[in-house]
Amino acid sequence: MNRRILLALAGAVLLTAVAVGYGLFSGTRAHPAVAVDDTMSLASGPRILFRSTASDSNGHLASVAAADPGAPRSVSALECLRVDAAHGTGICLRPDGALPTFQAAILDTNLHVTKEIPLVGVPNRTRISGDGRLAAWTVFVAGDSYNNGRFSTRAGLIDLGTGDMIDSLEFLSVTVDGRPYTAPDLNFWGITFAADDNTFYATMSTDGRRYLVQGDIAAKTVKTLAQNVECPSLSADGKRIAFKSAIDGDPAKGWRLSVLDLATGARTPLAETRSVDDQSAWLDANTIGYAIARGSGDADIWAVPADGSGSARLLVPHAESPAALG
Repeated sequence: MNRRILLALAGAVLLTAVAVGYGLFSGTRAHPAVAVDDTMSLASGPRILFRSTASDSNGHLASVAAADPGAPRSVSALECLRVDAAHGTGICLRPDGALPTFQAAILDTNLHVTKEIPLVGVPNRTRISGDGRLAAWTVFVAGDSYNNGRFSTRAGLIDLGTGDMIDSLEFLSVTVDGRPYTAPDLNFWGITFAADDNTFYATMSTDGRRYLVQGDIAAKTVKTLAQNVECPSLSADGKRIAFKSAIDGDPAKGWRLSVLDLATGARTPLAETRSVDDQSAWLDANTIGYAIARGSGDADIWAVPADGSGSARLLVPHAESPAALG
């Protein structure tokens, strides 16, 4: 085991202690017995999947009808830190035993675990491609020498059809503004997939700048497309990206939720004016869903029109990590 992995494991212990301000371990604390719905599944249908933060089901994978998101939720026995699903395949980022280690659990339609992928770091983001073939994750790590003890990110992905895996996007060839680029401080997070099962988008940071990058899995390359675009989420038609951008380029000021037109580069700020520190999700072609914390270990899912009109509305209380099941 090399020094970087040892440092990352040590950092995971530290991350466990502080929980990175996200309340990631709220799902592992003691809570009342959960009324489990054994019929819950990931089958396509007009439902919203999410991680419950309600006191009686904290950390459990749950779902509600898209037409009535305020109705009683169906709750599974699975506990996750982050979730996503598409085309009958799901991913659950969760602790792996009593030690501060983690895994990405791949789920079938009936919520059975079909594959477990060890993760070195604390889970932060996750995505499944629209056809359920590709899965991605982002974790926080600590111990990178260039980062002066601050937290870094690692993002990886797997082709569930072939088993081929990219453990970290840092291993790919990087092009910045059309020129080959190498640097010790590369960080990637927030992967989202295109429909071709080869193209992906993500955030890359280096030298104090944050870029939207486009990746090619087969070629093992990434290239920069735009600056100040974080946690991208690609629309089903592949034409728009929902994202958060640091206000005035300074994350300390918070993030504004917007949509980027990939063809024109036009950016449309959305009607949500609060800071959104989340990788948003397309709930349908016209609606963006995202979580806003309401306190330690608790959050709500909100929704806002994707064209900049209207206003933000509370969609699912005591919930986070939304995914539309279709």
